[in-house]
Amino acid sequence: VHAILMGGHVRVGFEDNIYYCEGRLARNNASLVERIVRVARELGREVASPEEARRILHVPPRPELRP
Repeated sequence: VHAILMGGHVRVGFEDNIYYCEGRLARNNASLVERIVRVARELGREVASPEEARRILHVPPRPELRP
């Protein structure tokens, strides 16, 4: 939350934290992402799309999936 308030970026997921709150394991990555998205929006911040996040982090575009 401090990073959001200071205009920075955040990263969430099991790679960073397995707890949803003190003493309670997160159900899945989605629950962690949903919570930080909600907090960011409540604080007036926009949330990057997956494509925008890849560009910010200099990650190559996701390859097209073939049927």
